[in-house]
Amino acid sequence: MMAEPTILLEGRGIDKFFGKGRQRRQVLFGVDITVYAGECLAVIGGSGSGKTTLTRVLLGLESADGGSVEYCGEPVRGDVARKLRMQSGLVFQSPFDSLDPRWRIGRSIGEPLRMHHPDWPRERVAERVAEVLEMVSLDPETYLNRFPVDLSGGQAQRAAIARAIVDGPKVLLADEPMSAIDVAARVRILESFEAIRNAEPDMAIIMVSHDLGVVQHIADRILVLHDGRVAETGATSEVLGHPQDEYTKRLVQAASL
Repeated sequence: MMAEPTILLEGRGIDKFFGKGRQRRQVLFGVDITVYAGECLAVIGGSGSGKTTLTRVLLGLESADGGSVEYCGEPVRGDVARKLRMQSGLVFQSPFDSLDPRWRIGRSIGEPLRMHHPDWPRERVAERVAEVLEMVSLDPETYLNRFPVDLSGGQAQRAAIARAIVDGPKVLLADEPMSAIDVAARVRILESFEAIRNAEPDMAIIMVSHDLGVVQHIADRILVLHDGRVAETGATSEVLGHPQDEYTKRLVQAASL
């Protein structure tokens, strides 16, 4: 008998508003979302559907105006919110936002370790940095001493992913990590995520994307957002192969899957 999957993050009835007075508008409407340890959950939908806002609320980077968020069964506030931030890795659309242009790649990747483990000797930090570089298929000898400007967009994104996972987070949020990357480089990034999943089988990955081609290769489950509401959710093969909601059907049709 298989063990029940461990719930890592859970949001229930999440509401979110932006603006004040007459400018106040609701962007999330009673959203329910569950993220299990070891899975890759893709949050998909068109521009303005609320994908990034939802994931930021889920990780405690924004506060919800209604509903609740729990991390490992505890409400995300105070010490739990701080613990969640410490145990989260973030990958953004532009890798150059994550990498200090004045620092060599090795220093940028090792910075979270120096911050969170000040007692670690330099050799241990260097060893872990080399390990995650190899995980994303960047040869340490070649890339450790390069600056971000010396890297292509795809190489820089893989370095940013290495930085996000170097401290072994429990949850990795990748927000449109391939939308600014050319097709050939996307394959290498997909391979990097696959290697990470093999090396860190308990790490949850939340992938925000509008690219269903990418999603079908990496996600175990999909949550479809439409105008701040959950249109449908389920296993990737079911949602993409047999979409139930009209909005999801249009997304799949447009992607020509």
